[in-house]
Amino acid sequence: MSSSLPSASPGTSAEESAATARPTTLRALRESGWQSRTVKQELADNFLAALARGDELFPGMVGYDSTVIPEINLALIAGHDMLFLGEKGQGKSRLMRSLVRFLDPELPYLAIPGSPVHEDPYRPITTAGKRLVAEYAEDAIPIAWWPRSQRYAERLAPGTKFADVIGEIDPAKLASGVSMSTEEALHFGLIPRMHRGLFAMNELPELDELVQVGLFNILEERDVQIRGYPVQFDLDIVILFSANPSTYNRSGKVIPQLKDRIGSVIHTHYPRERDLGIRILEQEAEIDLSGEWPVVVPYFMQQLIEEITVRARKSKYIDQQSGVSARFSIANYRTMIASARQRSVVLGEKPAVPRISDLGHLYSSSLGKLELDLMGSHQMSERQVLDAVIAEAIRTVFQEYVEEHGLAEIGEIFGKGVKIEVGDMLPSSHYAERLRRVPPVWDKAFEVNASGEPAVRASCVEFVLAGLYSLEKISRAQQHGQIVYQVG
Repeated sequence: MSSSLPSASPGTSAEESAATARPTTLRALRESGWQSRTVKQELADNFLAALARGDELFPGMVGYDSTVIPEINLALIAGHDMLFLGEKGQGKSRLMRSLVRFLDPELPYLAIPGSPVHEDPYRPITTAGKRLVAEYAEDAIPIAWWPRSQRYAERLAPGTKFADVIGEIDPAKLASGVSMSTEEALHFGLIPRMHRGLFAMNELPELDELVQVGLFNILEERDVQIRGYPVQFDLDIVILFSANPSTYNRSGKVIPQLKDRIGSVIHTHYPRERDLGIRILEQEAEIDLSGEWPVVVPYFMQQLIEEITVRARKSKYIDQQSGVSARFSIANYRTMIASARQRSVVLGEKPAVPRISDLGHLYSSSLGKLELDLMGSHQMSERQVLDAVIAEAIRTVFQEYVEEHGLAEIGEIFGKGVKIEVGDMLPSSHYAERLRRVPPVWDKAFEVNASGEPAVRASCVEFVLAGLYSLEKISRAQQHGQIVYQVG
């Protein structure tokens, strides 16, 4: 009978060159000493091994070392299904995907032609798998290997149907003569296909109640009903969820039985310090600041970009239940650098240095990412709200420099009767001509070469002018699309 069975495929992992030593039959697998484990035990064992080695457990996650990550660690050791609860842009999906690294590099499964289920060779759950193990000799049963990168799947709840995640009767199979009351008539959804893997459902409260009941049955009873036919599978799967607190805690959005069976709730949060937010935007923006048109970003400009997000998260004009994503900072940072680089190319200036006037282009990257509070915004437009947020951010950051270095030292260069025009496409020489002497405190306070680098000087000038205006020390007018600051 073995001659009719296909050979086991080596899989699709990157280690194919080293795959020749892997068992390719059930007999060879037993002789190798491989032991099957549940997914939860596999995650716990591999996590504890990584912890003992002192590995970096969640690379790239910033600001969660003493809050979120310890809770995930305990959930992994406890063998819990998890719900990641937090506003948008707090890394919930990234955290769920990162759990894949605690799976084995590859996992053996029964190589059954046409079967979408990666079955444990020692514990098959489908009729086809059980029949294969019962009817064939072990040295004739092929084994294939499932790479861990393929053992994770996720789904966005809105629009998800029962058939998508659980399954449905397959009309084509019925047409071929298969009985509707048999397992062979089913088309499996994502969850049965992720048997022995991880499945994540994003935005759980938006999931149809019927599908929630199906998930509850899987978590508790390991069975479901498809079109009235009970299907009992001993599914081995870790189920992960994400949700926004404002909808998850709303009565009736998530059935109580499902809530009760989620092992751990992991609360995420936004960066609690601005410097952490800056680290995240630098990491996630993935911008090459070198190259033919290099960019130098003064730290106060990075502080401003992140402070705009911080102010937005506190603004009474913005719906705080929706949240302000980290993607808001990242998109604004990229836009600011793009504006500076465009100026550099057009004017032939190197390096490109972002200025306050570059923030005038943030409408394109900001609008749409902010949801206004209809009660608090008093009919203000998105642009007006963003302008107010940017102005508040400039005032906050500038005051920090003033408190440390003194207003007189920072602003002394602007005497009475001085008019200075600024703009995102003005050459740096324009600023140098008007300010031939730069106070030494600028180089110290702003940690950039304001006195020797014209483009850096231009950025510092705009920051000081905007800051003085925010403190109502100077006036400002707009003329022909340019901004003119006037002292005295």
